[in-house]
Amino acid sequence: MADIELVDVSLRDGNQSLWGATGLRTRHIVQIAPVLDRTGFRALDFTSSTHMGVAVRTHREDPWERIRLTHAAMPHTPLQFIGSGLRFISWEPVHPDLIRLAYQRLVEAGMARFVVLDPMHDMAAMLRSARDVRDAGGTEIIGALTYTISAVHDDDFYAGLAAQMAESPDFDRVYVKDPAGLLTPERARTLFPAVQVALRGRLPLELHSHCTIGLSPLTYLTAAELGVDVLQVACGPLANGTSLPNAERVVANLRELGHSVDIDDRLLTVASAYFGQLALAEGLPPGRPQEYDASFLRHQMAGGVVTTLRRQLAEIGLTDRFGAVMAEVSQVRAELGYPIMVTPFPQMVCGQALCNVLGTERYANVPDQTILYVLGKFGRPTAPVDPEVRDRILSRPRARELERQPPPASPAELRKKLPRGISDEEFLLRATMPAVEVDAMIAAGPAVRRYNPGLRPVLDLLDGLAGRPPVAQLRIDKPGFRLELRTETDEVARG
Repeated sequence: MADIELVDVSLRDGNQSLWGATGLRTRHIVQIAPVLDRTGFRALDFTSSTHMGVAVRTHREDPWERIRLTHAAMPHTPLQFIGSGLRFISWEPVHPDLIRLAYQRLVEAGMARFVVLDPMHDMAAMLRSARDVRDAGGTEIIGALTYTISAVHDDDFYAGLAAQMAESPDFDRVYVKDPAGLLTPERARTLFPAVQVALRGRLPLELHSHCTIGLSPLTYLTAAELGVDVLQVACGPLANGTSLPNAERVVANLRELGHSVDIDDRLLTVASAYFGQLALAEGLPPGRPQEYDASFLRHQMAGGVVTTLRRQLAEIGLTDRFGAVMAEVSQVRAELGYPIMVTPFPQMVCGQALCNVLGTERYANVPDQTILYVLGKFGRPTAPVDPEVRDRILSRPRARELERQPPPASPAELRKKLPRGISDEEFLLRATMPAVEVDAMIAAGPAVRRYNPGLRPVLDLLDGLAGRPPVAQLRIDKPGFRLELRTETDEVARG
């Protein structure tokens, strides 16, 4: 039996998968960070450029400040950033020098562990990104083998990629990333040995697999049996559903089978309870164990994208079209050559499917991201794009415009268009986001750093009282709690 370590994904992937990346704010994270630091996790999956953009756009919070505050609150546990090296915050490809600057600033702010992935499994791009992270000072670099099911993504395909990672001095670990939760225990018994042979003992292997169709808790036990020594999990309400397996249950199951897991059970319970109280206070849905759904084997949509799609449809009053959009996702993915459903491709495929379902006819509207994909701006698809779809997309005037677009501007060129004297951190935000969103973030000032989910009912009560006619005195008594409010006039009269 093996010693198994855990990486917690609650703050990044759990939040993204279940709460649309918008549920957690800086104060929520900083409050629990010291507990997570002492729980015994090998690392914390903390942020991505997408999450950084959400912090600015949705909460008007500085993502760089969030990284620094969290690192200060939990200095012993490495914080992890995940990225492709193609883009930063914006969906558009950016200049390599801008990505290098972003890596430098991330390391300076407190990020130590970096996952390098490429949605096309372009090994030249992955090797280049790993070198950039190493040059920036990243201390642990993980190469991602993004799992999917197709005629070409067999065990030999992944073993070939793993062999190239093992030859590079810039990868420290490898992980199988299963964003749609498709990996079965049966496939794990052939996949992991093939990858391990290719790694030749040079790099340890981890597993990151979502619970989307209920397979990953069982697959984790098989992985541990096969020598995978790090498993990625989530805490309390940020586990299960379309997120990752529940940390407490994984620990219990591993120990039941004879494995050793050096985790502080008491602190793990504290962290899970905190997220449970937070979810209740903020009205956020907890993850639930999923029933098996064979349709995911077809559309392969990652958990966070499914959650975001549901939210977007609800916002425009079209919740009833969810099934139609998901069916269209499967067809669009096939027509586009079966891209692996990892950022930015799930968003691209889902966006095109939404256009097809809501439009007058299929491919009547085509977002720029789909056009850029068909033009080859993201690399070569694993399988050819359907010829009829390709012709329809590339015959559009917009396709010719995008094909003639100049390459991404360098940081030096971008600085000429932005305010002088700004920090590198502010520059990276302004170079990739609308100015009005960055301005609003700066105007909001530093983020709140304290949070107590137990105060939410009191704050809601005070908000409700603010809209009612004033009274001279109010007192609320409950077991273990008393709230007493007096107006200033009443205080003077009593004096």
